[in-house]
Amino acid sequence: MSIFERWLTLWVALCIVAGVALGHFMPGAFHAIGTAEVAKVNLPVAALIWLMIVPMLIKIDFAALGQVKEHWRGIGVTLFINWAVKPFSMAALGWLFIGYLFRPYLPAAQIDSYIAGLIVLAAAPCTAMVFVWSNLTKGEPHFTLSQVALNDTIMVFAFAPIVGLLLGLSAITVPWDTLVLSVVLYIVVPVIFAQLLRRRLLATGGETALKQLLDRLQPLSLVALLATLVLLFGFQGEQILAQPLVIALIAVPILIQVYFNAGLAYLLNRISGEQHCVAGPSALIGASNFFELAVAAAISLFGFQSGAALATVVGVLIEVPVMLTVVWIVNRSKGWYERGQAAPCVIKEAR
Repeated sequence: MSIFERWLTLWVALCIVAGVALGHFMPGAFHAIGTAEVAKVNLPVAALIWLMIVPMLIKIDFAALGQVKEHWRGIGVTLFINWAVKPFSMAALGWLFIGYLFRPYLPAAQIDSYIAGLIVLAAAPCTAMVFVWSNLTKGEPHFTLSQVALNDTIMVFAFAPIVGLLLGLSAITVPWDTLVLSVVLYIVVPVIFAQLLRRRLLATGGETALKQLLDRLQPLSLVALLATLVLLFGFQGEQILAQPLVIALIAVPILIQVYFNAGLAYLLNRISGEQHCVAGPSALIGASNFFELAVAAAISLFGFQSGAALATVVGVLIEVPVMLTVVWIVNRSKGWYERGQAAPCVIKEAR
């Protein structure tokens, strides 16, 4: 790891502070950036996410995607966590903490709305940012892409019924424009771009040219991650300073469910004998959230000023720093993990 990567936690902390401060002292600038969106998808953030995930996507050789069937255990574990555990565990934690333990400290009129926002957040598994987390854990890229594509497909059919079931509503308005645009922006277009670039590099300079480009892009990817942090915390700087206690209390069940679902996925992969390069992305996909869709759904259902919208925004605020701690745990525990399986991790590349 480079010195920059080794001190990534420090840079993250500084970016959080800088984002909150800039959002407080320059609200007009961040409001202008925040309004540059289409179907609730912020275009500057989308551009930064592109810079983060394209290096990961360039590594993927589509000729090797057939190998993902070897990781059927990891796919099964991730699907189980995403669709059978996470929404329901989040609902239980929301009812316990927001509806009971923290009730005296929160606005009474917003209690149910906060819980609804937490449920909406947990019902949408992450897409684009997963590529970043997988890359930081040296995850199997073909597994990551296949799992994200499968989750996107399931989400089209399962998101509304699961949210409707847990909220007790007869009908859920899914922001389809946000869902479709996000999948196109964060998956379809960057995959096509990355694969065209990969083929050109291999045709003109071979593996050497490909490696040189990836070495140059890696620092840019991390800078984009930090810039995204500044923007996300800058957008909500006023909210953080105005309602610090409310935000801190809402963050508690989100933090618990992230570590619970990541830990459960990681442990189930180890028990099943799955390789570490699959267990890492599986745990990260199982724990993270598709915050663009969650925020848009909460706003469309309950309104911009609702407790539900604020709850999903809190999920956005803690997503990056918390997932970086999960990345750290996955990387630090690799030795322990591999002592529980027969074979070490080998990422196959098709030539």
